[in-house]
Amino acid sequence: MKNDMFAYLAKRGHEVEDISGKELDPADDFPEFAQLAALKVIGDTDKDPRAILICGGGQGMAMAANRFRGIRASVIWDSYEAKMTRNDNDSNILCLPARVLEDDNVIWQDIVETWLKSPFADAPRYKRRNEQIDRL
Repeated sequence: MKNDMFAYLAKRGHEVEDISGKELDPADDFPEFAQLAALKVIGDTDKDPRAILICGGGQGMAMAANRFRGIRASVIWDSYEAKMTRNDNDSNILCLPARVLEDDNVIWQDIVETWLKSPFADAPRYKRRNEQIDRL
């Protein structure tokens, strides 16, 4: 799924960087990759830096990434949730559950495209809530 994701994003002109292991290693631990992605997003001077993480269920990656102030990682399984997590929560890391999505490229491509294109609504209540999360 990772290789398909890179090909999909590159074909659409997105700048991508692979921070994962170059080969599948069952002994790899996902928290280190979530940390690398979170630190890249936090340290990026781009106006809207984002990352996409993939793991079996997505939840572990989201939990690890969300430990960093300024990160709003969301596990997403459909395009509606992809839109809402961007609109309301200004999600900056998309976590995809590979066990659910890997067999259907159309579904994950729709999720990714929706997530990348959906803007943050920037409503005062959403901004206030995100600031509250960052203060925790």
